[in-house]
Amino acid sequence: MDVKQIEYIVKIADEHSITRAAEKLFITQSALNQQLLRLEKDLGAPLFFRSKMDMQPTPVGHVYLEYAREILRLRQKAYNIISDMAQTQKGHLSMGFTPGRGIEMFTHIYPAFHQAFPGVIIEPKELSVHRQQQMIARGDLDIGFLTLNTRQRTSDEYIVLGSEEIVMAVPAIHPVSRYATPAGEPFAVLDIAMLRHEPFVLMYKESTIRSTIDDIFRTSGFVPNVLFETSSNSAIISMIQARLCCGVVPYFYVKDHPKDICCFSFENHPTWDIAACYRKDAYLSHAAQYLIELVRDFWFG
Repeated sequence: MDVKQIEYIVKIADEHSITRAAEKLFITQSALNQQLLRLEKDLGAPLFFRSKMDMQPTPVGHVYLEYAREILRLRQKAYNIISDMAQTQKGHLSMGFTPGRGIEMFTHIYPAFHQAFPGVIIEPKELSVHRQQQMIARGDLDIGFLTLNTRQRTSDEYIVLGSEEIVMAVPAIHPVSRYATPAGEPFAVLDIAMLRHEPFVLMYKESTIRSTIDDIFRTSGFVPNVLFETSSNSAIISMIQARLCCGVVPYFYVKDHPKDICCFSFENHPTWDIAACYRKDAYLSHAAQYLIELVRDFWFG
């Protein structure tokens, strides 16, 4: 069995296009197409439904891709185990992190990781939590660093690095700001019902934090007046600073006390987890374990 050919076919499936797959593989479109045609001839059945804009697996293609991905996963697992046994400190490690906070984390921890494992190539990917979970389940991502609650976990493995509080942020000119504590002290607790008539900007419904936010309002007994929904916590902070709204955000985005904002804790101090996730049957290499410890120290060290 030609492993290189397997990689080619999986890349076509991932890109839904021979042209895009060839570009990612750094080979010609003609050469990649010939590989596909040769394999389909050997199998006696087409692997893809072809169209000008898209390529989707046929039923035969779905079977082939299921086992092809498993072969690639097993090969990578074997290489990781052997690398640790031989102490070569070489290999490849793909990691996912969420937009916003993930870039700051990665730029902080990468120099230390590269110094400890100079032969391990890190492939960073900025992805939503749901996208990371999908890629981990398929074996397309080695480790994901996620923010979520327990209900949102999949059947894969999770290592909780720590918990982060979800807090309320309001413009500093708002009347409730007189109840805020000085910078450097724990946030004062404020009844969110005091803001029932104010506009809120919230994270979009598909985000993992939204269910926690909805629980907060449900417990408080009112439906918020939602001015806007966004995929960016930084955008929420900017709109609060512009005096347009109130918001609910993770502690990370207010830890440095952004200008023109006052923050409060909720009465029950809701939290979510920052966790590392990897495929259930995957081998966690020494490099991967070290990466997780670096991330843990960054967030909670």
